[in-house]
Amino acid sequence: MNTLAYRIAVAIKKADPDRTHSIEVMQYSLGILLNTGLIVATSLLIGWSTGELASTLLVLIGLGSLRMASGGTHFKSVWACNIVSVLLCAGIPHVPVYPETLLFLINLTNLTVMITFAPRPDANVAIPAKMYPLLKWISIGLVGSNFIIGSHVIGLAFLVQSLTVIPWRKGGTL
Repeated sequence: MNTLAYRIAVAIKKADPDRTHSIEVMQYSLGILLNTGLIVATSLLIGWSTGELASTLLVLIGLGSLRMASGGTHFKSVWACNIVSVLLCAGIPHVPVYPETLLFLINLTNLTVMITFAPRPDANVAIPAKMYPLLKWISIGLVGSNFIIGSHVIGLAFLVQSLTVIPWRKGGTL
């Protein structure tokens, strides 16, 4: 993906050298877009092939939304991120949560983690500290909404994301 992002960035730079960012900046941004697209497309393809397209889409939306608000740990390797993300997004819809009290405990865990640790923004993203309280409240609101919605798919997606917000190790990468 990095090579493809580089080639696209070079082509964009050649097409309009004066009004574009540096190749490195464009490559970084394109890499994020391409990797996200790969995760989404592969997950949805697996979801479609297993009859869980709607639930897979729900996982992608829930996980992505909470990730944008709460931040979290990253893998050191893009490929590790891609593989784990696809496995989780395509796998969560197939995990049953019984009994109902287990979903309540999952939601309670998610809420506790968000209250305690969110947000944990990426160091590469310049988010002003004054925005942290708003991001915390958005994170709390998202996970709290599942007490009303009652979706095991959303609960498990939020649990996966909640675990990335806990500072298990210094440095913020796995």
